[in-house]
Amino acid sequence: MGDGEKEKGLSILLRRLFHWGPFVALFIIKFVFFTCVYLTSLWLPPYESVEGTINYFLYMAAIGLIMYNFLCSVALGGGFVPKGWKPESPAQESLLQYCNICKGYKAPRSHHCRRCERCVLKMDHHCPWINTCVGHRNHMNFCYFLLFCVTGALHSLVLLTIGLQRAYNARWYEEMDERLLHLTFPLAVCTVLSIGLALGVVIALGCLLYVQMSIVLKNQTGIETWIHQKAEMRQEELGTNDWVYPYDLGSYRNFRMVFCDRPSDGIVWPVLSGCDQYTLTREQILQKEDKRMRQRLYIVTKGFRGGFFPWCGHGVCTCVRTPLNGEPRLKLAVGDRVFVTRWKEHWLYGQRNSPSRAEVEDDPPKGWFPRDCVIACVASRKDL
Repeated sequence: MGDGEKEKGLSILLRRLFHWGPFVALFIIKFVFFTCVYLTSLWLPPYESVEGTINYFLYMAAIGLIMYNFLCSVALGGGFVPKGWKPESPAQESLLQYCNICKGYKAPRSHHCRRCERCVLKMDHHCPWINTCVGHRNHMNFCYFLLFCVTGALHSLVLLTIGLQRAYNARWYEEMDERLLHLTFPLAVCTVLSIGLALGVVIALGCLLYVQMSIVLKNQTGIETWIHQKAEMRQEELGTNDWVYPYDLGSYRNFRMVFCDRPSDGIVWPVLSGCDQYTLTREQILQKEDKRMRQRLYIVTKGFRGGFFPWCGHGVCTCVRTPLNGEPRLKLAVGDRVFVTRWKEHWLYGQRNSPSRAEVEDDPPKGWFPRDCVIACVASRKDL
């Protein structure tokens, strides 16, 4: 790697780190780490016993692995499809989706991320905690980051709980002639907070790790899992059974593709016999056409500024039941037209289609907005 590439990589890393997601993640890691190291050193110092030395070594190794994989996940990103990319054969262009923002075709398994503003190779999801997408290049590091966070948090939880218990029962440990642990009020507060944070990490990231390993063993991404489920539902509606997910090569090979072999460049992937590189993209195109025909047109009667918690003018229920999935909100003005594709009790998700606005016509903005802002115009787009 040349000096120019190193400087560019460092610039990308720093730019991604200066965001609330990495700040919060690093704060939690460092807060629990320093509290645990300080508290443990009071009752199990690393220089007085073999147990203390082993515990200190394992804990430092866990923190090092967490930080290494966190920084790799941030710096590498998911990997982007080159701008203006197109397949080698012009005949294959009709089998792919075109990205109007990147001005190129979407490679198989890639999706456009509106936050990264690029098409991401084998995109799983955009993670706010690393301020970039999880995809082809950093999927392994992201899974390792989750794994070591969970094991490190469990280790911290045990050490902090033991330390708190020893401080509470200081008289008993004094009678046993063992090292005493006296907690000051600030240290006690930090210990309790660290226990809560460590427990939250174990539960939240433990669930996410389970989900990630489930899809890794199926050689899927979070997006592809949803595509696969919709394909099965669509086949059931049509009364056919010819859909096969093309990338599931068996749990062992699927696991090695992420953690060991890495046989793909992110564009060409190994597929099952009877499938080709465009099996999934053909299904995506059919699903998008089906969704386009099911859209309903709504007319905006009340403006919406695009806030996540719109208290004024939309009701408390709308604010309390705001979709908490990280998807964008759609700013609206009276008279706008919106094609809606998803419905909730108090919220709708759609794509604005307003020729009067100065916006890119081939990629209008999408997002959630309160239901009370619009009224239905026609049954569906196919009726227009």
